[in-house]
Amino acid sequence: MTEPLLRVLRARGERITVGALPWVAPVYRAMAAVAEVIELPFAHGGLQWAARRAMARQLRGRFQRAIVCPNSLKSALLPLWAGIPERVGYHGEARYGLLTQRLPNPDKHARPPMVDWYGALASGGMPAKAQPRMEVAEQACDDAMRAQGVQAKRYWVLVPGAEYGPAKRWPAAHFATLAQQLVAQHQMPVLLLGSNKDADVCAQIASTVRGTHPGTCHDLAGRTSLHDAIALVAGARAMVSNDSGLMHVAAALGVAQVAIFGSSSPLHTPPLSSLAQVLWLKNEASYQPPLDCAPCFARQCPLGHTRCLRDISAEMVFKRLDV
Repeated sequence: MTEPLLRVLRARGERITVGALPWVAPVYRAMAAVAEVIELPFAHGGLQWAARRAMARQLRGRFQRAIVCPNSLKSALLPLWAGIPERVGYHGEARYGLLTQRLPNPDKHARPPMVDWYGALASGGMPAKAQPRMEVAEQACDDAMRAQGVQAKRYWVLVPGAEYGPAKRWPAAHFATLAQQLVAQHQMPVLLLGSNKDADVCAQIASTVRGTHPGTCHDLAGRTSLHDAIALVAGARAMVSNDSGLMHVAAALGVAQVAIFGSSSPLHTPPLSSLAQVLWLKNEASYQPPLDCAPCFARQCPLGHTRCLRDISAEMVFKRLDV
């Protein structure tokens, strides 16, 4: 979601260095606007004063301006301690004195599109309907596909995980049914992508699919690097996912996809691509009874039924995959 912002800055003549945690650094390396990626040695949680001060000493004197995309207080400490003269970001967690230019936090109920939210950090504005773009080297795609024994546009990618919580995850049984339909109809294998946290759900899906179509479902949860996962998405015939990070990767790569939304809203974090189709019961006029509880933006369904996801059938998704 930050890529259009970086592209605008690059077009203005800026040389862009991105400071990113190791788990997301490969995403920025696939962005043409980025000249350099610095991996930040910080763990999740905690201020980690010593590590941030040590990194700040390394960066001192290198940069004129820092754009701080996260809203946390700790994310604004590094640019301050590195002595970067201009430090731009949202007010966030009461970041008085940490930033030289603070934009007011948007109304939490309005939830503007994230591309626009980040784009506002570029003075002068963004082009209308900006869409993220990423590029993967052909050799990287070839190597990743060769390792899995698949050919370009001759396999499907399914991404059943969502880091935020179960209220964003389409049921595993639905993913398994969809995978069986895709294999039976098109005679092409299915790759399951995800992190170690998705291992159980991917194993469940793979077990079901292998029971009816042996050798057609490759469970890669926690078994690929993010670099290779991006390359495999780039080569896929199409991808099906929840509202997740790889959903945005597929959109930025221009891969055909169906994105399934539950507790979150495609008005806020849509896959920005002409090849992306969104399934969200809130928008399905033919769906009855009306789904009045979405979007709730909760991690777990407050009502305990998760109808926003459970009532999206595998057949509904399969019909969208006319590629």
